[in-house]
This record gives sequence, C-alpha cells and structure tokens, in this order.
Amino acid sequence: MIQIYTTPSCSSCRKAKKWFDDHRIDYREKNIFNIQLTRDDILLMLKNTMGGFDDIISTRSKVFQENDLDLDEMSISELTEFIIDNPSVLRRPIIIEDEKMQVGYNEDEIRTFIPKRLREIIMCTTCENGADCDYKNALEIYFKELKQGEQQTA
Repeated sequence: MIQIYTTPSCSSCRKAKKWFDDHRIDYREKNIFNIQLTRDDILLMLKNTMGGFDDIISTRSKVFQENDLDLDEMSISELTEFIIDNPSVLRRPIIIEDEKMQVGYNEDEIRTFIPKRLREIIMCTTCENGADCDYKNALEIYFKELKQGEQQTA
C-alpha cells in the first residue's frame, strides 16, 4: 500500500493526493501533524533514500534553523528523535511504496507509482499489435477494467 506523509497546508501534498485519486490508486495518508511519527516511519523513509537524512529533512525549515543543527554531527538516533519531536522538518509529501519513494511532487516522477496493469496497457504488452497506447486511452481501458472488477465482486 502506498503511504503518503502529508500536512494540510502543503500544496504539493494536495497535488499528489489528487493525482492518486484521479488515477484511482489507493493510498494511506499519514498527516504528520495529526499522528505521532514512529522510529519505523523514519527508518522506512531512510531505507528508500540515496542521500539519507539529507533527502528527507528540509534544512531551511524554521525549527531546523532555530536549533542550529548540523546533520553531520548528529547520530541516527538523535536525528530520528528530532524528526519525531519536530515533524515539520520533513520535506513533503513523502510517498513510499515498497522500494519506491518520492519526496515532493513531480508530475513525471509520480508515475513510478502507476499500477502494473495500467503500465501493461500503456505499453500494450497485452495488445496483439504491440504498439504503445496513448495515456488517455490507456486510462480509459484501465478504469473500465476496474469498474468491471468491482461489478463482479458486488
């Protein structure tokens, strides 16, 4: 299941959620101001980064600058606790599914979360002619299949 770490005032978070809603892709939203982040949440984020804490922390955030922190001087435990106590230092949204992660909203990069079946339709891997379908047509086919599946289970 895709997890999206968000805040209510984040316009990029709203764009990401709208993109998932428009593509009928299920996700679990975690509003970082309404829930208590856990060590496991932070470790999940770190597991999927290339640059570690640099990828998920906004060093321009007010709370980060007020505390005059140096990421290189802090241990993993100290940074993890700091994020749990000050979730506003996280960049947003943070979108995670299995080994895939995106920080921020990028219209092209978010497509990495397209379900396998929709990717098959887009690439026409199940078409006899093997040609690429245009994205809009592929979405229509995919949504039609979803609707048929819903009707069969009802």
